[in-house]
Amino acid sequence: MYVCLCKGITDTQIRDAVTEGACSMRDLRERLDVATQCGKCGRECKSIINEYRQTSVSFINAAQYAMA
Repeated sequence: MYVCLCKGITDTQIRDAVTEGACSMRDLRERLDVATQCGKCGRECKSIINEYRQTSVSFINAAQYAMA
């Protein structure tokens, strides 16, 4: 699904950037140039970042529980 129509950036590209270390809107702007024109995609980009953070924390907690 396209998130940034101005630049033609998809949710998959944003997720890939987050997986590769982008952890803020600043990082996404530098890597993908999102939210630099109309800015309407900013909210969805932030949601994807937050979704990744929650998933990562859940995964780490599950791994720690499994090791105990």
